Amino acid sequence: MRFAAYGVLATLVGLAAAHLVAAFTIPAASPVLAVGSTVIDLTPTPLKEFAIRQFGTADKLVLTGSVTIVVLLLAALAGVVARKRETLGLLIIVGLAGVAGVLAVLRPQSGPLDLLPALVAAIVGATSLWWLRRVDGQADRGTSDRADGPTRRGVVLATGGLAAAAVTMGALGRWVTSYRLGGTDIALPAATDPAPAFPQGLEKMYDGISPLRTPNADFYRVDTRLTVPAVDVDSWTLTIDGDVEKEVTLTFDDLAAMDVVERDITLTCVSNDVGGPYVGSARWLGIPLKDVLAKAGIDATKADQILSTDVDGMTISTPLDVALDGRDAIIAIGMNGEPLPREHGFPARMVVPGLYGFVSACKWITRMTLTTYDAEQAYWTERKWAIDAPIKISSRIDTPKPLSSSDAGKVIIGGVAWAQGVGIEKVEVRIDGEAWQPATLGTQVTDDYWRQWYLEWDAEPGQHFVACRATNKDGDVQTDVRMTPFPEGSSGIQEISLNVS
Repeated sequence: MRFAAYGVLATLVGLAAAHLVAAFTIPAASPVLAVGSTVIDLTPTPLKEFAIRQFGTADKLVLTGSVTIVVLLLAALAGVVARKRETLGLLIIVGLAGVAGVLAVLRPQSGPLDLLPALVAAIVGATSLWWLRRVDGQADRGTSDRADGPTRRGVVLATGGLAAAAVTMGALGRWVTSYRLGGTDIALPAATDPAPAFPQGLEKMYDGISPLRTPNADFYRVDTRLTVPAVDVDSWTLTIDGDVEKEVTLTFDDLAAMDVVERDITLTCVSNDVGGPYVGSARWLGIPLKDVLAKAGIDATKADQILSTDVDGMTISTPLDVALDGRDAIIAIGMNGEPLPREHGFPARMVVPGLYGFVSACKWITRMTLTTYDAEQAYWTERKWAIDAPIKISSRIDTPKPLSSSDAGKVIIGGVAWAQGVGIEKVEVRIDGEAWQPATLGTQVTDDYWRQWYLEWDAEPGQHFVACRATNKDGDVQTDVRMTPFPEGSSGIQEISLNVS
């Protein structure tokens, strides 16, 4: 068992050293993150959707934890093998690091420097295991009646020293990464076209309804990133190329000097199931997408998609016509009166109302290539998700919670509904399969924004089933046909069960 522990400890020291080096160079090249990112790319869509449903925003933590456990099990095997066959055990450690290195350099936008953390992991891990084996061998040659003598004490000191080194390097790596990310304290320009005064939400009167404006800290985050990209706003640029009159590269200051608008827009992730949490509403500050594209000169007869690329090589495909049809598509640089949080795309991202994020909301954007769907495929297109994915009419029950218990008497049923580009005209509630009842609506901020609603219910004791549905201003009613998120977004009616006593 002790040699298995030696293998685990040696590998942890190697991983900590690699993480520290990656913190100074390329955080995403840290071995566990490099392997985890590849696992994400190779995971079949149904399994991805299962992970999101089961673990929510903790899915990344579950993934990195699972990768780490597998690596440590193999490291334990390396330690056991090294007891009898030292060279083979060391090769297993080196091989584990080698796999991470290969995967790191195969990532989009990677370069030779991405290999460095894995190289450090191999050298430090193998050297640590070699040293532990030597110290253990010296202890074995000590006299059995002096198990606590100098030789056995050497094993304790060696393992303790390596453990302390692993903890120190790991903590320092996290600190360096955090320091490099730094803050997002930049001066935002004033909007040349500001949004109207924001109304008061129903959450002030009825507890449990989602806030009319989602705080930045509570805004959902669903993406493939295991670590937030470290982007320096001073060196960041946005390039427009492809089927354009001229290639243009803009700095952050170039963007900020353009006409800036303020828009209230709801975003929805295509992975959001019926009644799910992956929807949020914010006030965005940004530059109209059509104005940014106009800098390069576009010809809609040549191109039919905007292929956006982020700083780490992730690609998002957006239909070109949505940038030109008059909707408030923007390159956002601010969120709820603050610079974009790093988790949400600092220093700039695309925001397009009416389309799910996987075809419209490229975060950490650094390039927009005008091209065709026949010529180029984006990350999600390659995985057979829909090309054009308009957000479906949806409604959600926020309160009461499913399977909750309430006292008999007045119960507030409330939530939010959205029908982007058209707006919500009506929300109805059904209790125990009886006739639909109209709910009271909150303010419609814009047609691209969700709308709060509530219904006062005189609840009697027993188990009850509550459902909701929305109707947009064109008279279209939310469908009751159930669909899973893949490939173009979920649909159906949310119905919850609760107990009244």
